[in-house]
Amino acid sequence: MGKWVKFIVSLLITGVCLWLTFKDTNWEAMWASLRTANWTWLVVYVALLGFIQLARTVRWGHLLSGLEHVPFRQLNEASAIGFMMLLILPFRLGEFARPYLIAERSKIRRSAAMTTVVLERIIDGIVIAAMLRVLLFFVNTDAPNIKAVELGSNVMFAVFGGGLAFLIVARWQHDRVIGLMRAALGRVSPAMADKAVYIVDGFVSALRQLPDAKNLLGFTFWTAAYWAANGVGMSVLTRAFDCDGGTAASCVPLSLTVFQGFVVLSVLIVGLMIPAAPGSAGTFQAFVLLGLSVFVSKEATNSSGVAYANVLWVVQILQQILTGMVFLFLGQGSFKDIAGKLSSQKAENEGATA
Repeated sequence: MGKWVKFIVSLLITGVCLWLTFKDTNWEAMWASLRTANWTWLVVYVALLGFIQLARTVRWGHLLSGLEHVPFRQLNEASAIGFMMLLILPFRLGEFARPYLIAERSKIRRSAAMTTVVLERIIDGIVIAAMLRVLLFFVNTDAPNIKAVELGSNVMFAVFGGGLAFLIVARWQHDRVIGLMRAALGRVSPAMADKAVYIVDGFVSALRQLPDAKNLLGFTFWTAAYWAANGVGMSVLTRAFDCDGGTAASCVPLSLTVFQGFVVLSVLIVGLMIPAAPGSAGTFQAFVLLGLSVFVSKEATNSSGVAYANVLWVVQILQQILTGMVFLFLGQGSFKDIAGKLSSQKAENEGATA
């Protein structure tokens, strides 16, 4: 599938999700929710986002430590700019940003850094899928849309759990796995088999350089802190929309407990697996509303819930973009230059495995 076809498909998915988000919106009540919002809680949420940025940067450093100890300044710069690129760039170019940027600031090879990013994503996927599966045991089985949420958690666990299991087996039985891949995929396309073997070989080589026990413990701690802050943040921001900040009669209160915040977060992460336009516009809002619908009334979901989902999305996007731009400016880098190099790098990788 060509890149423009993928881009058009992602835009169509975004369009559908935006339609699902706004088709039943009570616009009068939504605007009332925004007018009466207590924005003090937004300040608290932004502070939490700052901690979240710190947590995911430090944990990446622990994961990279098996390759090289990267000073925090260079690590933070690569992380901030990389996550900004991930949001902005189309055609999944942003996935190469952090590996490229850390390779520019250390002796770590881009392919090895890319493996840590993929491993990080697999672990996060398993954590969220397992957490959602456990949390759902304590949710009323008659709750709206609960079956869709359960299906999403099972699919996510199968995808990421299967990916991790495959990498472990490939590390343990490398030659046998490579032989089976060549035999199976070679019947379909020798070029596809060569590409798959090239990718797996790169991952297996990097897995031989996992961090020591101390850094694995650090990675685990900061991963827990990262997701804990995200879940608490989902609950905290709803307090801005409890309708106590004004007298608009049409405002419908919205509130989530910390437990409910973790469920909504997990549903959101499942939704972000779906390809969409840069920034996950549409899919982000649609899956926040899906998570909310499990706990709050349809009336609240389609009014204050829509306001909450859009504010949540805008604040997260702005925080990551502004943070990345600050580090880009301080480092005297060029967005255009980095984007161009990422595009060239992706083309080289595709050419090397064609």
